[in-house]
Amino acid sequence: MKITTIPQIYRHVNRWREILAVLSKYGLADWISRFDLEFAKGIFRDPDGELLARQSASCRVRLALNELGPTFVKLGQVLSTRPDLVSVELADELAHLQDETRADPTPAVRATIETELRRPIEQLFAEFNDQPLASASIAQVHLARLTSGERVAVKVQHPAIEEKIGVDLEVLAGLAALAEQLPEFENYRPREVVAEFQRTLRRELDFGREQRAMQQFDQHFADDDRVCIPRAFAELSTTRVLTMQYLEGIKLSEVDRLDAAGVDRPLVARHGADAYMEMIFTLGLFHADPHPGNIMVLPGDRIGLIDFGMIGQIDEDLREDLEELLLAIAQHDARRLTSIIMRVGKVPPGLDESALMVEVSDYVMHYTQVQLDNFDLSAALNEMVEIIRRFHITLPPRLALLIKVLVMLEGTSHLLDPQFRLIDVILPYQKTMIWRRNSPQRRFRKLQRFTRELERFVEMLPRGLIEIFEQIQSGKFDVHLEHRGLEPSVNRLVYGMITSALFVGSTLLCAHRVAPLLTLPGISEFSLLGAMGCVTSLFLGLRLLRAIYKSGSLDRH
Repeated sequence: MKITTIPQIYRHVNRWREILAVLSKYGLADWISRFDLEFAKGIFRDPDGELLARQSASCRVRLALNELGPTFVKLGQVLSTRPDLVSVELADELAHLQDETRADPTPAVRATIETELRRPIEQLFAEFNDQPLASASIAQVHLARLTSGERVAVKVQHPAIEEKIGVDLEVLAGLAALAEQLPEFENYRPREVVAEFQRTLRRELDFGREQRAMQQFDQHFADDDRVCIPRAFAELSTTRVLTMQYLEGIKLSEVDRLDAAGVDRPLVARHGADAYMEMIFTLGLFHADPHPGNIMVLPGDRIGLIDFGMIGQIDEDLREDLEELLLAIAQHDARRLTSIIMRVGKVPPGLDESALMVEVSDYVMHYTQVQLDNFDLSAALNEMVEIIRRFHITLPPRLALLIKVLVMLEGTSHLLDPQFRLIDVILPYQKTMIWRRNSPQRRFRKLQRFTRELERFVEMLPRGLIEIFEQIQSGKFDVHLEHRGLEPSVNRLVYGMITSALFVGSTLLCAHRVAPLLTLPGISEFSLLGAMGCVTSLFLGLRLLRAIYKSGSLDRH
C-alpha cells in the first residue's frame, strides 16, 4: 500500500474499523470451516442467526457484502456480472444480493424533491404518497398523481448518499491497494475491479443518464405492441429526482398471480426474449438487469421493463465480437472460438495456448453431441466463461456484462416457460449476423476506417522519420530496453558470487591458521574465523539451492 493511502485511512478510521471487523468475522468463519473445528463452529453467526462456518465460501462472501451496507451490495451486484473474474459459482451467489435499505423520513424526501424541482410539492403533484413503494441503496420510489390525473412513480435519491458512497469508494480503493499485494488476490485484479465499480456507481447516481436511456428505449419501441417502456417526465426530473410513468402489472417473480390472471406464459417469455435480442442486435443499448423483479407483465401479455439504472452499450466492434462468439459456439468451431477468446480478452503473459486449445476443443466436442432440442445456452456460456477464468484471461467489461445478461435472461424466461430455450430466439438472427458481416455497407465502413487510419499514418510518418534522423545526427538517439524478470536472476548471481567468495576466503584462513586459533580435543589448531566463514557459506549455499529448486528452474532449459 502506498504511503498516500494513509491520510484517507485516518479520515475514515471508523468505517475502516467497521469493514475490517466484518471481514475478519467472515474470514475466521472460513478458516474454522476449512479445519472442521466442530467446537468452534458456533462462534460466528449471520444477522439471521445461521452458523457461518456451515455456509459455503460463496455464501459467506455474499453475507459479508450484505452486512457491510449499500455500497458493498452494489459492488457484489457488479461482481455478479464478472464471472470471468470471480467464478460462475460466486457470480451466481452474488446475483441474490438484496438491494434493500431503510426508507428515509417523509420530511427529508419532500425536502429533496422541492429543492431539486424548485417548487412546493403541492404544486408539482395532485397527490403524493409518503409511504414508499420500495427503498434501495441509492434511492426510494413513491407513488404520485400528476395534475393531469396520470399516475407516476417518483424516484428520489437518499440525502447525502453521494458523500456516504464517496467514503466507501475511498475505503474500497485502499482495500484494493492492500489486496494487490497478496498473491491469492492477484488474479482478481482488485484495482481494475474497483475502478470499474466506481465508474458504474457514479453513472448510476446520475438520474439524468437513466432518463435519457428511458427516452431512447421508448422511442425505439414506440411502435412495438409487445413492449412497454415507462415514459420519463423531463420537466419533473433532475439528476437526483426521476419522475416516470407508473406501470400497473404483475412482476415475473409472482408466478401464482400470473396464472390467476390467465397470462400466456410461453408467449410472454418469447416477447421478452425478442425485445432483448432487438436491443442487443439492433438498438445497441440494452437493459442490463433482467431479473424477475424488473420485468412486469401488463394487460394483453405485454412486457414492461422498469429500473434502467444499469444499462449496457454495444458498439459495432462489440456486437461483432459477440456475433463471432455465438456463431463459433453454434458451428462447433474450436479453433475459431480459441482465436476469438485470445483476441477479445486480456491474455496473461506466458499463456499456454496449446492447453487452452485442448480445453476449448473438449468443450466444443461436448456440445457437438448435444441435440439442438436439449441445447442449454446459459450452461454453455457459463462453462466457456469458467474456462476463460481458469486461464486467467479477462474479458472486456461490456462483453462480460452482455454474456451475463444472456444467462440471466434465459433463467428469467424459464420462470415463465420451463421449456424455453434462448438459442431458439437467437438462431433466426444467425442469418442476419452473417448477412451483416458480409454486407457491402459493413465492408465500405471498414474501408473508410482503414483509409482514415492509413491517411493519419502517412501524415505522421515523414515527421517521425525526420525526428529520428535529427536525433541520430545530434547523437541523442537512445534505445531503451526493459528487462522483465531479470532482477531475481541477477540477485541470485550476486548472492552466489558472495557465497563463493566467502567460502574461498574462509578456506584460506583455515589453511594458513590465521588467529584467533581454537583447539579441540583430537583436532589440531584451526582458525576460528575461517571455520565460522565456512559454516556460513555452506548455509548460504544450501539456501540458494533451495530457492532455485522451489522456483522450478534448477534443470529447466
